Amino acid sequence: MIQNPNPEFKTEKMEAVAKLKNYPTSPRKMRLLADLIRGHKVERALAILEHNPKHPAVPLRKLVLSAINNWKQKNESGDESELVVKTIFVDGARTLKRMRPAPQGRGYRIRKRSNHVTIIVDYPVFDEEELIDEVEEEQEAAEVEEMVEEFEELAEESGEEIKDRPKKKTLKKSAAKKTKAAPKKKAAKKKGTKKK
Repeated sequence: MIQNPNPEFKTEKMEAVAKLKNYPTSPRKMRLLADLIRGHKVERALAILEHNPKHPAVPLRKLVLSAINNWKQKNESGDESELVVKTIFVDGARTLKRMRPAPQGRGYRIRKRSNHVTIIVDYPVFDEEELIDEVEEEQEAAEVEEMVEEFEELAEESGEEIKDRPKKKTLKKSAAKKTKAAPKKKAAKKKGTKKK
């Protein structure tokens, strides 16, 4: 077991969790709202939920506020405006089974579903490798643009215009003409046999 060499130094885990249990609406309806706020900043998520007409938006907004308060209690020296809804997921909870009277003495089964919602807020996490790859791709794109500009300048100096591969287009056209011409010959042969 590896021990911390400096026991005074404690690593802070920045994320905070909040859970909503047994809310009486179907998980499918709650997931529609959860998908709207996943990955957004906390302030934006609160604004989305505040102006959403669906009824589960109210408890979900309270849950986001609860997660923010949990994070504040965990991390006293931090700026909550930069927080992001890192993870949010909706699980099915208990289902109340009821019967509704139906014609001819039957009874239809009614399932009153409920759900559990779990939300995790945290600072946004950046993957260093992805950032490095993006920067390298941007640099390569810039180099390619510079090379194209230099090539165009050289072409203008020599007085030649850049042509977009006319040979391939003519080959495609001639190939298309051959394929169109072949069915006409067959049609002509068929007509010739019918006349006889």
